[in-house]
Amino acid sequence: MCLPVFCAPMCLHKRALLRAGLLLFLLHLGACLDDCVLCIVGQPVLLPCLYPELNTFGNFSIEWRKNDQKLLRSEWREDGNVEICSLNYARIPDDAAQNGNFSLELPKVHPKQDKMNFSLFFSAGENEATQLCALCLRVAASFSAPELQSEEEADGDETTFLCLSGGGYPEPVVSWLISDSLQPPEGSVRTLAEPHPESLLYNITSYLTLNISKDSSVTCIVENLSMNETLTATRYGESRTGVVGRASEAMWIFSTVLCVVVGIMVMVGVVYQIHLDRITKRRKKENREEQRGYKRKFQFIEETEAMTEDKKETDV
Repeated sequence: MCLPVFCAPMCLHKRALLRAGLLLFLLHLGACLDDCVLCIVGQPVLLPCLYPELNTFGNFSIEWRKNDQKLLRSEWREDGNVEICSLNYARIPDDAAQNGNFSLELPKVHPKQDKMNFSLFFSAGENEATQLCALCLRVAASFSAPELQSEEEADGDETTFLCLSGGGYPEPVVSWLISDSLQPPEGSVRTLAEPHPESLLYNITSYLTLNISKDSSVTCIVENLSMNETLTATRYGESRTGVVGRASEAMWIFSTVLCVVVGIMVMVGVVYQIHLDRITKRRKKENREEQRGYKRKFQFIEETEAMTEDKKETDV
């Protein structure tokens, strides 16, 4: 363990001695700070670094470095002037000099930043830069819930189980269990872990091929050690036949119900069509009778008019 060595000056009112003692304190303390920060892919991360003692310095500057690359530099002066230069949208709080909070905020984390080291350096006057904070990134992302499938081999009694998961980081540990306790035989498991070319997130495909009884179960386990996350999926040997049987039974029920519904719809359609035909015939009959009535009425009017004319001629 590193212990800071700091001898307070006898005359605290002398500002130069206070700064010299404080700088000595920071030199020893900075050598002791080394930690890692776990961050999630795609989310912002804050690298903590608190030094309220720095506000006693009038002119000083800090510099955040990513590995050996300068990422952010900020300089404060006694006249209140502040200069900040930043890359990749990295930032520190606006009131960092007043509150001593020099934590670095990164807007978005990518797997390529995994295991990168970030360091904060402090310098005042002619003194050499002093490392105050040193942190590393541990990047992680959760995997999707495993999907477990099975298919029987065409030749033989063996069954191949397929475990699929993806979207996580770093590469997980994939294992299998038979009946919740037994390890699979040697050579029966084959696992492929492929990172996406751009996102670098892993897609996992694991195969287990063995002869399994119907009363046994198979469990696929995906462990993300960085996030202390364990995901499992279980499938039972008898479920393969049961699933097929239930699927066939469900298909038969569906077909029967569909046939009944179609039959009812056809019967309703036929009855409705017969009803429409009857209505059409009745209307046609009524129209014909109505036309005949008009015709008879017209003939009666013509005969009446003819008789009237004949009577007039006779009277004359």
